[in-house]
Amino acid sequence: MEPDEMTQIEDKNPLCFNLSELAGSFGDYGTIIPLVLAMAAVSDLDISYIFLFFGIWFAITGLYYRLPIPIEPMKAVAVIVIAGTLTTGEIAASGLILGLIFLMLGFGAVMTVLDRWIPRNVIRGIQLGLALLLLRSSATFITGDPAFFILGVAIIVLFFFLARRLSIPDISALIVIALAAVIGIVKLGLPGLHFIGPPHLIVPGLEDYGRALTDLVVPQFGLTIANSILATALLSIDLFSRETSPKYLSRTIGLMNLTTVPFGGIPMCHGAGGYAAQYRFGARTGGANIIAGAIFVVFALFFASPEILTLISPGFYGALLVFVAIELGRHGLRTDSYAVTFLIAVLALISGMTIAFLIGLVAAYLLPWLEKKYRGKAAQGPLGQD
Repeated sequence: MEPDEMTQIEDKNPLCFNLSELAGSFGDYGTIIPLVLAMAAVSDLDISYIFLFFGIWFAITGLYYRLPIPIEPMKAVAVIVIAGTLTTGEIAASGLILGLIFLMLGFGAVMTVLDRWIPRNVIRGIQLGLALLLLRSSATFITGDPAFFILGVAIIVLFFFLARRLSIPDISALIVIALAAVIGIVKLGLPGLHFIGPPHLIVPGLEDYGRALTDLVVPQFGLTIANSILATALLSIDLFSRETSPKYLSRTIGLMNLTTVPFGGIPMCHGAGGYAAQYRFGARTGGANIIAGAIFVVFALFFASPEILTLISPGFYGALLVFVAIELGRHGLRTDSYAVTFLIAVLALISGMTIAFLIGLVAAYLLPWLEKKYRGKAAQGPLGQD
């Protein structure tokens, strides 16, 4: 980022560390923590280092962008890892490949061209599709503990109205997480300390790169372009009336993966869903990111055992995901083509985000051409009367 531009950002976006930012810092936990726990459970990755690198890059992102742009697991990679039998080397290889790709895309004009030629209704479709995917994900948490889900929803709805009537910060996410932790401690007891161990360098073998490329990189690439970069950049305009350059988002995604996956981190990216989540629960500056980062680092250093996070009932996560989905879906509906946007959203549920993105992109260009062609024929009238 150029010095002049960075100065302008600092002037317009001072870092805040208040109750609202604290509440917003918890907004994306309902997405991050379940994916991280599941990935750690099916692999040999050390959960301490996963959270450590999340914390470090949350703080870096908050300081750099001065906005609550979060760090999330790469969702396509996470889902495939959870569902399959991929090795730690293959996970690391995918992060290195994707990191190198997005670091290179962050320089030159490629990302600017993609931003120019991918229609906004396609990005809105990605946002709406992600909202539907989050709703589907929330269902698994709801069925696991419906009573706590209802309690979490009640708290969020209560604060939604109180915040608007009394002009107070919406700290519902903070209350939900705190209450969930207290209930968990009462039921299961206070967990002990768990200190982080020494780091282990992960060096993928040549055979790891082949499977990583076909099984992880290809399905993740389109999703990262559409949701982590372009949809996140568009959401900055929606929420703050300020553009965040897709090139810079691509660079930070590249750097965070190249510097973390060799040491036990997982492939990470930004996310429009998490951005909407942190904003929905009160975050307005990068201060929320720094708070979230500090919490992750403390967990990583002293408490990062699977037991500490199983204290929180899945029903509470389900409640958070529902309201995140509503916030993101609201932005997805701000489209100039409901046909394209809804097509992508439905396909995202049926076929996955990458296929939805590609088909939606074709439809975004094909439908206006067909409409223009039809209107041209209609203007000519019956044969022989033009």
